[in-house]
Amino acid sequence: MKPGALSKTITIFTFVFFYVPIFIVILFSFNNSKSPIWTGFSLHWYKELFFDSYDVWRAFFNSILVAVSSSLVATALGTLAAIGLYWEKFRGKNTIWIISYLPLIIPDIIIGVSLLIFFVMIKIRLSLLTIFIAHTTFSLSYAMMIVYSRLQDFEYSIVEAAYDLGATKSVALYKVIIPVAFPGILAAFFMSFTLSIDDFVITFFVAGPGSTTLPLKIYSMIRFGISPTINAISTLLLVGTIAISLTMKKYLKYIF
Repeated sequence: MKPGALSKTITIFTFVFFYVPIFIVILFSFNNSKSPIWTGFSLHWYKELFFDSYDVWRAFFNSILVAVSSSLVATALGTLAAIGLYWEKFRGKNTIWIISYLPLIIPDIIIGVSLLIFFVMIKIRLSLLTIFIAHTTFSLSYAMMIVYSRLQDFEYSIVEAAYDLGATKSVALYKVIIPVAFPGILAAFFMSFTLSIDDFVITFFVAGPGSTTLPLKIYSMIRFGISPTINAISTLLLVGTIAISLTMKKYLKYIF
């Protein structure tokens, strides 16, 4: 076998393993019947999704609401935490670092059970609010680490120059630090958004009646048999993700 042939073969099999199932999902979202065998092209399942699946759309909007709100809060708190941990010196800094890393390494099921016990102890009714708190909690660490990595390429002399010109700490924060760190802040937001809208395990423990998110809804639908409507949902999510990625790539390069 030629040098590099094995690595190329493994790479090809990896891509096939990941992308062929996605292609099958897209293909069978246009299948004419529920059969796993292709019987003809049809938009029936998209019609059913758009006009006969109120519960699915309600779950989708719940997911979007929680993802956007929790990502905004997690990104804001994570940005301030990263700035404080990177430049400020204070007692307990190493302890905060260790605590911040914990959500990255603790299994989701443990976080979910812990949050459920916590909400029960303080007598908070399980709802979209508890999902929001849970998603903000585990997204915060990711946001902080991403912004922190951006700050490592930051020239602090720019901040010192701002101070020499009379800027206060708040002015330097909003007019110097945040604009320079904005690519990292934006990346932290989208990472938090992705983690939130994709989460199942933690949401499963902290969701209450009437607060079903899209992953929970898809799971409940699969329990009663795989419907091509799920394929249609997955296809639309995939198309939306690709469209957002291409749009961000096209327009953000003009900003940065």
